[in-house]
Amino acid sequence: MDGTSCTRREFVSLLTAGSALAVAGCVGQDGPQGLSADEQPPKEQREVESEVEEPAEPEVDLDEFKKLAIDMGAWKFDSDNGIFYQLGIPYCLDPASETYESLAIFVPGAYLTAEENGRTYSCTVNERTTVGTFTARTAPVVMPINSGTLNAQVSPTSYSYAGLEGYLKAGFVYVYAGFRGRTAGFESAGGGAYSGGDPWPVVDFKAAVRYLRYNAAVLPGSMDRIFTCGFSMGGGMSAIMGASGDSALYAPYLEEIGAATHDAEGEPLSDATFGSASWCPVTSFDAADAAYEWMMGQYVDTGSRADGTWTRLLSRDLAVAYGDYINELGFRDAGGQPLALDETSGEIFADGTYYAYLVNLIQDSATAFFENTPFPYTYTPQHVLNASFPGDPALRSAGSGSADVDMATGDASAQAAGMAMGESPRHGEGMTQVQSVVYNTQSDYVNDLNADAWWLTFNETRATVRISSIGDFVRHLKDAAKDVGAFDAPDRSTVVNQLFGVDDNGSLHFSGMMRDLIIRGSATYAKADGFDATLVHDWTGDLDVVDSLGTDMQTRMGMFDPLYFLLDACEGAGTSVVAPHWRVNSGLFQTDTSLCTEANLALALSSHEQVTDVAFTPVWGQGHVLAEVSGTAEANLVAWIVGCCEENKSK
Repeated sequence: MDGTSCTRREFVSLLTAGSALAVAGCVGQDGPQGLSADEQPPKEQREVESEVEEPAEPEVDLDEFKKLAIDMGAWKFDSDNGIFYQLGIPYCLDPASETYESLAIFVPGAYLTAEENGRTYSCTVNERTTVGTFTARTAPVVMPINSGTLNAQVSPTSYSYAGLEGYLKAGFVYVYAGFRGRTAGFESAGGGAYSGGDPWPVVDFKAAVRYLRYNAAVLPGSMDRIFTCGFSMGGGMSAIMGASGDSALYAPYLEEIGAATHDAEGEPLSDATFGSASWCPVTSFDAADAAYEWMMGQYVDTGSRADGTWTRLLSRDLAVAYGDYINELGFRDAGGQPLALDETSGEIFADGTYYAYLVNLIQDSATAFFENTPFPYTYTPQHVLNASFPGDPALRSAGSGSADVDMATGDASAQAAGMAMGESPRHGEGMTQVQSVVYNTQSDYVNDLNADAWWLTFNETRATVRISSIGDFVRHLKDAAKDVGAFDAPDRSTVVNQLFGVDDNGSLHFSGMMRDLIIRGSATYAKADGFDATLVHDWTGDLDVVDSLGTDMQTRMGMFDPLYFLLDACEGAGTSVVAPHWRVNSGLFQTDTSLCTEANLALALSSHEQVTDVAFTPVWGQGHVLAEVSGTAEANLVAWIVGCCEENKSK
């Protein structure tokens, strides 16, 4: 918002009011934004206009959200570990699901002064004590999104200290908010049906953030330092939370569930966050199928990509479409140089500055692996569909509402050696044990990678790695495990099809790119094996479906795509408050999504004016897990959050 004097509060207020021109509505120091000095009205006219009485701000009901005031006399205390906590707190006035729309708060005991009143404690904030480097007013607030496939998340219904220690000893306030998942459902107590799917999980989480800010005056923790964290599709949701702060798109949904919009003094409330951390985020579904085919699918000639099948033709068309897509987005590298894909013969769009950028990411990741990995080295292919957010107390008490796998303990290499998962989200959620391989030396490892053809070179003198091409990397280490239509399947069978379903239409096509390609290529596809002409009707009809609030599919897609809010080429640019701090880790060998997903997110963040820092780490040797170069996900996350807060303090 260069050249304006618009405060963040004014900006948030404009967005909340639903103004599509919030930025243009801010007034610059020299006159209305967008007008040069020569274009300003005459001075006399401006003076007359300045004397016109401005319309009074609309009044709000100061008691409207009074029922959301937290009961400070309802705290329970874990005397063994010095933790105050409350469970099962509703965070909106009209929850669609009482089962899911509640939260739990866990607070270091030093942050509260307590008086016993029977089985509970009445507490007030103690601003004099410190835990770690924080006081009760500066402590960051951590909010995990512990659902890799966006199953509904239940906040804990019973207390357990296990998993909380690392965060609370560091001085954090830990808030575990439940939310509705990727599908609609029914209340078990006979409360009837409730909506699910995009954008409801994000809406619920935004409502939880607003609840915390509504009670900011009496709660410990800095509500200006809220961090979200998640894995897989939960990581994608964490990215959405970080990118879409205060977007007007969510306002009618928040109103539907009675989320707080202003505090007890009438000041507008924000749902913007301070930081977003994610592991293997799965998001940006508008082009996810094309990215999958461009990076991985075009190098496969079996299964749904076998010659003679219509899906082989679709795979090629998607790969071409991805090249056009990238070239329209306007990505730039750290030096400001444009990143683009160039057309090539044979392999599709396998050249250009964007291609070279991805090659460098892969090579840098391999170099870091050799720098940080002691040999003998044990490699176990891994795929965890629903990795637990590290330290999640819900897994150890009430359960998270999803088939999660606890990854809170052990270092990165131990996790790699101890877990593997066979089936993709497309086909199931079971665990499968796979064979581990032990490499005694670096040379053994390199020779095995190059067993059939030499494609990776490790320079022992310079300790650097070079690869021959993305295609060779994919063929050896990142094979396309999903069929064509990895996210928007022809039979609507993926969890993402469910995410974009609407109530009774629980699984829908959502990709406009796929629809356009199938319409355009239907005559050609019909000559190949397996094509069903009804797919044209299916895709077209599904994309015409609107949700219960009348929102169309394209808009809903944007509401679950961080790039929609981050890139100038997208309609959502400039309409949200973006988190300043980001951490994105990816298992480089994962096959759930292409590397493009995380790389594009990091590129968009690195050039965004509201973003202070981006820690982006593709991790060699790791799959779809809480990928870390070394150490534990929990310890590294804690250190990163502390660093973000210290960096902010020093400015």
